[in-house]
Amino acid sequence: MQDFKKNAQFKKLEEQKILVTGGAGFIGSNLCEALLALGSKVICLDNFATGYRHNLESFFDNPNFELIEGDIRNLETCQQACKGVDFVLHEAALGSVPRSINDPITSNEVNVSGFLNMLVAARDNQVKRFIYAASSSTYGDSEKLPKIEDEIGKPLSPYAITKYVNELYADIFYKSYGLDTVGLRYFNVFGRRQDPNGTYAAVIPLFVKQLMNHEGPIINGDGTFSRDFTYIDNVIQMNLLCLTTENKEALNQIYNTAVGDRTTLVSLINFLKSSLSKFDQDIAKIEVTHGPNRNGDIPHSLASIEKAKKLLNYNPTHNIEKGIQEAVEWYIN
Repeated sequence: MQDFKKNAQFKKLEEQKILVTGGAGFIGSNLCEALLALGSKVICLDNFATGYRHNLESFFDNPNFELIEGDIRNLETCQQACKGVDFVLHEAALGSVPRSINDPITSNEVNVSGFLNMLVAARDNQVKRFIYAASSSTYGDSEKLPKIEDEIGKPLSPYAITKYVNELYADIFYKSYGLDTVGLRYFNVFGRRQDPNGTYAAVIPLFVKQLMNHEGPIINGDGTFSRDFTYIDNVIQMNLLCLTTENKEALNQIYNTAVGDRTTLVSLINFLKSSLSKFDQDIAKIEVTHGPNRNGDIPHSLASIEKAKKLLNYNPTHNIEKGIQEAVEWYIN
């Protein structure tokens, strides 16, 4: 992880009490780690449905860290977690387009009802700012590239619908109750602590696991689908910028959280094979196979990050090659 303490703006987070929902997950635990390093008091709320206790182990001895095991579908739990909190980073959600297609009801309960519970609890406890994980899936069937925040299409999955509803609710809570919110549309985030196991594993950790096991990865489609793969440190930077910005115009906005570059799945495999073969030469010889396109997938994803640069002074530090290099080293070790 890069040293975020070098940024003078982030020093304002020292002694601030910050709730991270879904803090035992991939993104949430990385946010907890960065905030603790900055001297923040961190509360993690997680029900361990998709997060892991081992992601938090290094924090348990830190007096500034508190774990609340609970579910955002319970309003009382949300109210308890928000007591005395300055800021909320809301990462708790059921991700994955295929999961939402297989079980739309649970995705809606967590991603919509749970989100609304957290907004109500933040409002009732006078939280200063509510930053939440939105999604690039909100762009739906829009074919325009790059993706610009105020131009979206129709959602292509139940998951995408839930994340768009989050944006609508956040906007209403600002207009109705004065709760400052910021939505971050994450674009294919990857990096340390991302779980390679399970039915709904993301593509990069899944490919890494398969290649390390000398198994040929299966690419959905012909491999020309492209994504704006975004390393975790860029995501942390965006969250920290949203927490600390003094630019009022930057609040109550939606931002693409990405690099602003796209990589095809074929190129991704080549990057991964190149990085992993430094540790195991046989990986370079592994062949990939192709399967059918996945239901609900958008063909191409590329973000414009001009709005985040202008209003938040966002400057991504990791492109795809640098991010993969660091991610692979974490998986190897």
